Amino acid sequence: MKKLTLILSGATLALAALMPTVTVAQSPRAALEEAMSYDGLQKIKVKGIDLAYTRPGASLAGYNKIIIDPVEVSFRKDWDPSRTGSRMKVTAKEREDIRSGVARIVQEEFAKELGKGGAYQVVTEAGPDVLRLRANIADLYVNAPDTLTPGRTQTYTISAGEMTLVAELVDSESGQAIARVVDRRESQGTGMMTLTNSVVNRQEASQIASSWARILRKRLDAAHGIGRK
Repeated sequence: MKKLTLILSGATLALAALMPTVTVAQSPRAALEEAMSYDGLQKIKVKGIDLAYTRPGASLAGYNKIIIDPVEVSFRKDWDPSRTGSRMKVTAKEREDIRSGVARIVQEEFAKELGKGGAYQVVTEAGPDVLRLRANIADLYVNAPDTLTPGRTQTYTISAGEMTLVAELVDSESGQAIARVVDRRESQGTGMMTLTNSVVNRQEASQIASSWARILRKRLDAAHGIGRK
């Protein structure tokens, strides 16, 4: 329940960005449920994913090409680097660099995983066998942003941070949604204080994005309807 509560607000706003018809003027839980299911999708269980909804009877078997839309990234509302232990202020440009960097990492990891082995092609044009992936990152929280500015203090943390994937799979020609998922991930800490820097942050973001991409790849590989058991 704690994990679900943490993803409610940011995930709902990200879904509203993907689907402008969805409103958020209600409780966070009700808004999220409406956003996930407003057009007939039903809740299912997907291993490794917090929340997943799919269209009954929908199938991924007919798709062997994928369009990956540009990834949008938003910080958690209460993110303040000066309170995360980094003892630093982050400029507007540095915030944008962090945001665009995470967006690039997520898009690259999905493209890399889905393109492995040549079973699926990552393309840019719609078609009858093309699946479109729309992915947003909500509630990005970086515990120790490292902008590589000389003289800045080294920072030690237990976790590099966290982020929430809000994604939608749609038929590229009709635009009909096939599935939606929301999943919050925290970087894998060691339980001990370790030095956190830009290299560690990138590695942790890549690992999280790669884990999401592998889950989608497994669903495609199974070639079953994602609404069936």
